[in-house]
Amino acid sequence: MPIQCNKLVFWNLAAVAVLGSWFWLPNHGFWFDIDKAIFYYFNDKIGTSDAWVTVVALANNRAFDGVALLAMGLVYYSHYRGASAEQKRQLLIIGLMMLLTAVGLNQLGRAIPVERPSPTLTFENVFRLTELAGFKTKDSSGDSFPGDHGLMLMIFTAFVWRFLSWKAGLWGCLFVVAFSAPRVMGGAHWWSDIYVGAFSVACFGMAWLMHTGVFDALLAWLNRHLPRFSRG
Repeated sequence: MPIQCNKLVFWNLAAVAVLGSWFWLPNHGFWFDIDKAIFYYFNDKIGTSDAWVTVVALANNRAFDGVALLAMGLVYYSHYRGASAEQKRQLLIIGLMMLLTAVGLNQLGRAIPVERPSPTLTFENVFRLTELAGFKTKDSSGDSFPGDHGLMLMIFTAFVWRFLSWKAGLWGCLFVVAFSAPRVMGGAHWWSDIYVGAFSVACFGMAWLMHTGVFDALLAWLNRHLPRFSRG
């Protein structure tokens, strides 16, 4: 696959523009205003509704992560079950590539020279899920940038859009919003941790891997070298 220069340049510029506007503006500029408004909107709800506390606390329990994994798995399986034997092999290899990419880009995100505590550790006199809920949940992070949940969901979206279908990609976009929202609503992440940090890392990393032919070459290499298992 030849290098797709236009797409490569576009997504790199998008990553630099979004991250740069957050990184270099004093106190993160308008991004901080958005972050603060969103945090207090949901935090005020936590302080006035026991039902809201329960819902958001449940969504921030580690067990809820399994719901996101199940949703992504169902989208992937819906394509896998109707595929031919050769297509199923390729889908398994693509799944392996997705996992390796997630690990690599997560490390890239950690390398960004930013240490940013979550809003619940930044603002004073705020409501905390861990104090109001009667069970284990999460409402803080000592280093929340970039949002790791959002990054994993964006990587999944890029893969299924590229290798499955645009409909699968739209499901992935929905998952990004739905399954990263609980961390924002609970105060463990700033909104920009996801839509600036995770977005920038995903744009940069996936552009270089997808639009330079790296993934296609890796898929072909793994398909040639990984063992084949025949039935019977």
